[in-house]
Amino acid sequence: MPEHTRALGIIPARGGSKSVPRKNLHPLLGRPLIVWSIESARRAKSLDRLIVSTDDPEIAEVARAHGAEVPFLRPPELAADDTPDLPVFQHALRMLGDAAGYVPDAIVHLRPTQPLRTAQEIDEAVGLWERTRADCVKSVRPAGEHPFKMYRLREGRLVPYLDTAERRRRGPDVPRQSLEPLYLSAGVVDVVRREIVKAGSTEGAAVVPYFAAPERYVNLDSARDFEIAEALMRALGRGVEP
Repeated sequence: MPEHTRALGIIPARGGSKSVPRKNLHPLLGRPLIVWSIESARRAKSLDRLIVSTDDPEIAEVARAHGAEVPFLRPPELAADDTPDLPVFQHALRMLGDAAGYVPDAIVHLRPTQPLRTAQEIDEAVGLWERTRADCVKSVRPAGEHPFKMYRLREGRLVPYLDTAERRRRGPDVPRQSLEPLYLSAGVVDVVRREIVKAGSTEGAAVVPYFAAPERYVNLDSARDFEIAEALMRALGRGVEP
């Protein structure tokens, strides 16, 4: 990585959670969930700094104990259930810039709910951003279903989610293999240019895909999900670096 590039890793980890209480500190293979993301990020060679943005003193203490910076506590108004990522990133940029004059080139978004993320994936995504200089590198995975086959419920009846001329022409039962491949955000690692965040977006216009390993994707919204993640981590070698 060029020496002048500053890639700021941010792990956003608020204290509240409706699905799993204290989710970011919930044990996963005997360790707080957030620790897995901190450790893979610390192994990455591409990050200039790694911070945890949290409103919670206990999360801050755990993060510092495992080697992450927590240079500030996030205000409560930026830690609600419906708080999007953008104001969290903008707040971090203001706090780091105002306090120490630190101005990164890019923000590397590392969600704590992806504990199987590897340092290699972080480095690959940052490297892709450096080569392309896109507004954003976004980790994606194949979409399981196509919108052609989706419906809305309206007054007790199903209506097509996509009511387009093509869908009407081809019908709902078109073979999946003949449809254009679609992708979902994987949330594994996203890299966004600082200027894009300052301008009010977490993507921008020029978005390049990083194809994350689908076998390492997990969705942690229940205690059962944690059990599934633990089984997967054991099968993949505890989710740490190859």
